[in-house]
Amino acid sequence: MKFQIYNTMTHKKEEFIPRIDEGKADFVWIYSCWPTVYRNPHIGNMRAFSFADLLRNTIKNILWYPTKHVMNLTDVWHLTDDWDDGEDKMEKWAKRDNMTVRELADKYITEFYKYLDSLNIEKFDVFCRATDHIQEQINMVKTLEEKWYTYKILSDGIYMDTSKVEDYGKLAWLENQSLRAWARIQNENKKNPTDFSLRKFSKPWEKRQMERDSPRWVWFPGWHLECSAMSSKYLWEQFDIHTWWVDHIWVHHTNEIAQSECTFDKKPRVKYRMHNQFLNLWWKKVAKADWWLVTVSDIEAQWYSALDLKMLYYTAHYRSFLDFNQDVLEQAKKQRQNIIKKIHNFDWEILDYQGSYQDIESQITTDEAKEFFNNSISAILDDLNTPRLLAEINKALHNPNSEIISIIKRLDNSLLRLDLFDFLILSSWAKSKDIEIPQEIQKLGEDRLSAKQNKDRATADKIRDDLKSKWRNILDTKDGFELEKI
Repeated sequence: MKFQIYNTMTHKKEEFIPRIDEGKADFVWIYSCWPTVYRNPHIGNMRAFSFADLLRNTIKNILWYPTKHVMNLTDVWHLTDDWDDGEDKMEKWAKRDNMTVRELADKYITEFYKYLDSLNIEKFDVFCRATDHIQEQINMVKTLEEKWYTYKILSDGIYMDTSKVEDYGKLAWLENQSLRAWARIQNENKKNPTDFSLRKFSKPWEKRQMERDSPRWVWFPGWHLECSAMSSKYLWEQFDIHTWWVDHIWVHHTNEIAQSECTFDKKPRVKYRMHNQFLNLWWKKVAKADWWLVTVSDIEAQWYSALDLKMLYYTAHYRSFLDFNQDVLEQAKKQRQNIIKKIHNFDWEILDYQGSYQDIESQITTDEAKEFFNNSISAILDDLNTPRLLAEINKALHNPNSEIISIIKRLDNSLLRLDLFDFLILSSWAKSKDIEIPQEIQKLGEDRLSAKQNKDRATADKIRDDLKSKWRNILDTKDGFELEKI
């Protein structure tokens, strides 16, 4: 079977042929953007990290390629908008939290690692901080200056002249007319509306904590520069895959491509560009600066496991919008619990399958297990189709054998990492149903049952929501209802 992935650059699925198979690398090289460490990542951010982890797990543990996965940590100059304008987020939040920028970054890097652990996301091979790679960024700007791709705006910064990049905007499929309509900022000193900063000069009356001295002015780096500089250091001048959110296509990744390919004279610099879609909270894109930010810690504080959230991510394809609310999270939690319960119902010998999917396929003996295995691998190799994979697992658990259970364990351990064989979850779940129900909660349940019998749907729905606000789910049964703690 071939691994088909959607390449944003070509807008179609392509067979994944890594550079290692072309004799150009010793690893499959992957680069993933972010995070900006001024606040905790929200659940939309974590969907992108979960997607990157699933991609890496597929390449490493299913296809059996060695991987090198790099992620940057933005700890300097990430502005409050994408247009080379606005307040520095790191400086802003450091002041608000009464910390230095370095202390703020250290705090939220540590928190970020905890979030990865809670979602069973294996740490990437390299985490690189922007402030530790200033010289690499200086070198890139110097090269671009020597090639005449830049110009200076006094008291502002060094800018990339995008008119000199013949295929600028190719990732977003933008043509000249589109680019003019897409002008990001009205700056009378810029030569072209799409020109972007490579380095910004500090204002004489300002003192930033993360600015740098150089032979030419006190400065701080542009947002896009760090990704190009650090990916080239750890993954050389060309690599296999670059990932992150779709909203980076039109600005950040477009500019990163322009400055990188002009610096290194390598096209394409990245063979496959993959982007995951947004998670919507209350029908709106989750934005880190919003006051109603929802984090993994918030999910866990409401009696959910972070892995219930991860299950929710997997219920939708990574390129599809995913709506988040308590109802869909509750459904994901039950889906995960039901799989665990089904597995727990069987006392089979667990076989220790090793190697790539071709190696495992040769070790399977029963027809039922072979069919399940091939269907499951086909799903994940079809552009990481997790909804289809979960459907195959549920279908197989209707009548499994030892080999099917063993395959599910291998998929969970090496790919999904949902702790599907952690049977302690079942005992804690059972206990949550046996907790004594307060009289006021029981009364709400009875009132809802009465409203349903009277076909007063509006009242029944309101009572159901009231119960959820009190951390209770109400389940309809043939004899009435059951109440359980969320």
